[in-house]
Amino acid sequence: MTKENKVVAIQEIKDLLQDAKVVYVADLEGLNAAKSSDFRRQAFKNNIKVKVVKNTLLQKAMEQIEGVDYSEMFDTFKGNSALMISETANAPAKLIQSFRKKEEKPALKSAFVQETFYLGDNNLDTLVNIKSREEMIGEIIGLLQSPIQRLVSALQNKEEATGKAEEAPVAEVAAPAEEPKTEEAPAAEAAPETPEASAEGEAPAAE
Repeated sequence: MTKENKVVAIQEIKDLLQDAKVVYVADLEGLNAAKSSDFRRQAFKNNIKVKVVKNTLLQKAMEQIEGVDYSEMFDTFKGNSALMISETANAPAKLIQSFRKKEEKPALKSAFVQETFYLGDNNLDTLVNIKSREEMIGEIIGLLQSPIQRLVSALQNKEEATGKAEEAPVAEVAAPAEEPKTEEAPAAEAAPETPEASAEGEAPAAE
């Protein structure tokens, strides 16, 4: 590799590392072309950038990054090395773990996650269990919402109980009994005329 090519390669690595918060270095040696291609495809789906690099160039690139001292990782840069950059803390670890179910590789060399260095493959399980920023935010939101949800639930239960009480059947008020109607006394019948009255009223018959 010419000096110019090295300069270009180092710059490419620096571009990947610039402002990176999640940096993994893994060993992919032993994966054939098909498996290596599958690994890269899965990495792309999970928004993980993968680049096979030379150890000397990776170290020089890291030495030129300001703000982070990567020197703790340098002793792990041996053999085949692949740089993995992600925005999710545990995504590269989960990807490596999923491939390890059937293969011996990839193997974790070292990682820089959440401003902490992890050296050696024995840290893989620890990295897998690191919660991502999104997961932590989700848990915080869940904790904040929990008291509100309990309050809303209590209010809803209270409203339902109040509604049921209002809907309870009201006892019907008995209609007042009708007052017995007073029967009208029958009109007094005219008294029968006495014989005297009849006699007085009739004209004497002609003899």
